[in-house]
Amino acid sequence: MKNMGNMMKQMQKLQKQMAKAQEELKEKTVEATAGGGMVKVIASGEKKILEVIISEEVVDPDDIEMLQDLILAATNEALNKVDDLINQDMGKFTKGMNMPGLF
Repeated sequence: MKNMGNMMKQMQKLQKQMAKAQEELKEKTVEATAGGGMVKVIASGEKKILEVIISEEVVDPDDIEMLQDLILAATNEALNKVDDLINQDMGKFTKGMNMPGLF
């Protein structure tokens, strides 16, 4: 039974560490650009888009599709970077464990 008590203490410690890491993720941001920096998207570690910055020179009323494509590209890249950040920060807790859908 002693081993079970130690295991429970370890699990509680791990839970606290994971909760802290999740809170820290909320404070982190990533930035992605498209069109050579003409469109910039900033996202939080919670996968929320915080800001979209568009350079004036990319705004062409006759080519709205290009602007839309640049926004989509930058947004998708930002979200991919958030996934990488989450895997980097939270992956240390699940190393060696097969827990599909956890993160």
